[in-house]
Amino acid sequence: QVQLVESGGGSVQPGGSLRLSCVGSFSSFSRYHMGWYRQAPGKQRELVARIRSGGSTIYADSVKGRFTISRDLAKNTIYLQMNSLKPEDTAVYYCNAEAWYGSSSWGQGTQVTVSS
Repeated sequence: QVQLVESGGGSVQPGGSLRLSCVGSFSSFSRYHMGWYRQAPGKQRELVARIRSGGSTIYADSVKGRFTISRDLAKNTIYLQMNSLKPEDTAVYYCNAEAWYGSSSWGQGTQVTVSS
C-alpha cells in the first residue's frame, strides 16, 4: 500500500520561499516516478514538477527557474523548493507516486498561499 504524507505548506508573501516535503511509506521507492501537482480553486489539477525513477526532471513552464524538485532516496522523500513565489502559485499542492507498472497514488495535499 502506497502512503504519501506532504508537509511544508503555509502562507508567504510574494517573492518568498517555501519547501514542501513528501514522505513515501512504501518499498521500492526508487522505482517510482514522483511528482508534485497543484490545484487552485475552480481549476483543474496540474503538473508542477516531476522526477522520474532515473532522476530526470520536468517542470511546468510557469515554474521553471523558480521551483526545484529533488529527492532523498535514503529517506523515501521528495522535495519541492519554491522560490520567488507569486500569488498565482496559491493552490493545494499534492504529491504523486506513479509505479513502474502504472498505478498512481496521491497524498492528502498541503495548502500554499501567496499573498501580501
